[in-house]
Amino acid sequence: MLRLWKCYQKCLAIHPLKTQVLSSGLIWGFGDIAAQTITHSTAKKHHHFQEKDKEVEINWKRVATTSLFGFGFVGPVGHYWYEGLDRYIRLQLRLQPNSFRFVFTKVAIDGFIFGPLDLLLFFTYMGFSAGKSVPQIKEDVKRDFVPALILEGGPWPIVQVANFRYIPVRYQLLYDNFFCLLDSCFLSWIEQQEDAPWKQWLNSLIPSKEKRDQGG
Repeated sequence: MLRLWKCYQKCLAIHPLKTQVLSSGLIWGFGDIAAQTITHSTAKKHHHFQEKDKEVEINWKRVATTSLFGFGFVGPVGHYWYEGLDRYIRLQLRLQPNSFRFVFTKVAIDGFIFGPLDLLLFFTYMGFSAGKSVPQIKEDVKRDFVPALILEGGPWPIVQVANFRYIPVRYQLLYDNFFCLLDSCFLSWIEQQEDAPWKQWLNSLIPSKEKRDQGG
């Protein structure tokens, strides 16, 4: 493990972008394998499986699709996002690195901009990859986006406080990607719940256009 870590550090120093892209794709792929395993296990509690269905069968096409999201979006965008955001706060806002205001500002900007964008693109991308139409994807996003954003709004800022306070910038995306192993399981579970009552309740907390029109 130590040898692997040293190899990663060496690759990161020589080819930072390529290393971030490759590691993001691999970690998101492993995350989807874990998500499918957990989804299968939880589904068994609610459905009667035939004997042949008791063992989990990994959908490798979905694993590849999820890995491509890590390769194509999380890796390159995350690489420039964390370094660019850190530079902006230091040079433009003139905040001292690792200070309370620095960490709070970075967590806030990351949470209000990158977090929602990441979720929106993930649900949209997975919808298109599954062959869904634009209206179907809109319905899925409307159903899943707000519940996922609300539930992630609790633990994720805590994760990022530790990240931005104690982890060097060059390792911050790797740190996030490992937590995305858990996040992949969570997002897969969110999709599996479909129109669960708790989702409908969370969505009802956000005023819809129809409610605003009626109120006006």
